[in-house]
Amino acid sequence: MEDEIMSRVPKSFPENFLWGGAFAANQMEGAWKEGGKGLCVADINEFVDNVPVDKKFNEEVTTKFVKEALEDSGRIFPKRWGIDFYHTYKEDLKLLAELGLKTYRTSINWARIYPNGDDKEPNEEGLKFYDDLIDEIIKNGMVPLITISHYEMPLNLTLNYKGWYSREVIEFFERYCRTLFDRYGDRVKLWIVVNQINLIVHESFNHLGVAEDVVDNVLEAKYQAVHNEMVACARAARYGHSLNKDLQIGMMLCGGPSYPASSKPEDVLAAMRHNQMEYFFSDVLLRGKYPGYAFHFFEERGIHIEFGPDDEEDLKNTADFLSFSYYYTRVVTKESFENGNEAIRNPDLPANPWGWSIDPTGLRFMLNEFYDRYQCPIYITENGCGNYDKLEEDGTIHDPYRVDYYRAHIEQMKLAVMDGVDLRGYYLWAPLDIVSCSSSEMSKRYGFIYVDVDDYGKGSGKRIKKDSFAWYQKVIRTNGEDLA
Repeated sequence: MEDEIMSRVPKSFPENFLWGGAFAANQMEGAWKEGGKGLCVADINEFVDNVPVDKKFNEEVTTKFVKEALEDSGRIFPKRWGIDFYHTYKEDLKLLAELGLKTYRTSINWARIYPNGDDKEPNEEGLKFYDDLIDEIIKNGMVPLITISHYEMPLNLTLNYKGWYSREVIEFFERYCRTLFDRYGDRVKLWIVVNQINLIVHESFNHLGVAEDVVDNVLEAKYQAVHNEMVACARAARYGHSLNKDLQIGMMLCGGPSYPASSKPEDVLAAMRHNQMEYFFSDVLLRGKYPGYAFHFFEERGIHIEFGPDDEEDLKNTADFLSFSYYYTRVVTKESFENGNEAIRNPDLPANPWGWSIDPTGLRFMLNEFYDRYQCPIYITENGCGNYDKLEEDGTIHDPYRVDYYRAHIEQMKLAVMDGVDLRGYYLWAPLDIVSCSSSEMSKRYGFIYVDVDDYGKGSGKRIKKDSFAWYQKVIRTNGEDLA
């Protein structure tokens, strides 16, 4: 009997485990004015080379900045050219198939489909591009996972509306989602509606499209904006499920627990409350209603959220799975929580040059925390560590640090599976070098495949396998058993 009970502990990843890679259209496609595409928020993400590396991140944006960015030809906006994937996707997908990927996550650029966001009809040329891309993904033996919104809001929705703060955007987004489900639902069964929906401070403009100068209370506006967005997500889930019961429609967080900075009860409580407001978004989208702690948090901070007449009913249309990115963990003190619900760098952990802490154990913690909370299928849809890579004179790239990073995280994933977590897939960010999201630079590299393009868009564009390429081939081939 004892042996029978103990045999219930999984000893390996499931046979059908999805080993994948994740990307975003805005960081790789380029072709920012081709194929009928409109301007999107990513097209004004600027690279600046005169600030310290750990200070390179996207801050709040004003409408003045947006307009100036569109007029200024002398500044550097690397996401406008990316890695030219719009023209090279067939060759790139062959390389990723050679790597052994079983699944491929990417986004559809909203501005390619509805160039202004409020268009009545979609752009057929944009739809055709993604028809071809999805077909090519499948042709190369990979299961497509599509993100509907990944920092690609049409700029018109921030210039002539107030981004997600404007309730009109709910209707525009619904139209966009229906278009995608109708067009691609026969081939795409796995969907994420919004990338990292809890990022409303970091990456807030890229995510929500709310310029800080068009609202009176920026924090309140962000929570109102994400409320509207969650209503739109729920409506999208309702439509997708009505269309095809086989569609799996998920939600996604930027995951990474924040630990108490000390054993002091006030720090422990502060960390709990901080984490609650990170889980708030998944609590709504997976449980179908606002939790009590959120109302309390809003009351304490004088934040008022306007509900539409049908919002509570709409929110009952919940997602099918949880997905999350995992990059780093932080710590919380009583003071940091009271000072804007902030989390701070963990001094006990190593970090990459950009200050992102490295904490493999935190991944196991996070997986267990999420599964205990939701008891639903889970996908890790981003995990990676940006590093500087050196292209040697002989054309090789030696990156043992990348292998060490992934090995440690996969080991913790396996332990989480042994803990009983229903983990369905693991998507590395990003197997092919692309423009960094937060710092808009190429030199912050994540991939197993080097792309010869620098921060200024110069280079041959050649794709070169790094040493880590062969290692990850082996990991996938052995279903995560051989990590040596």
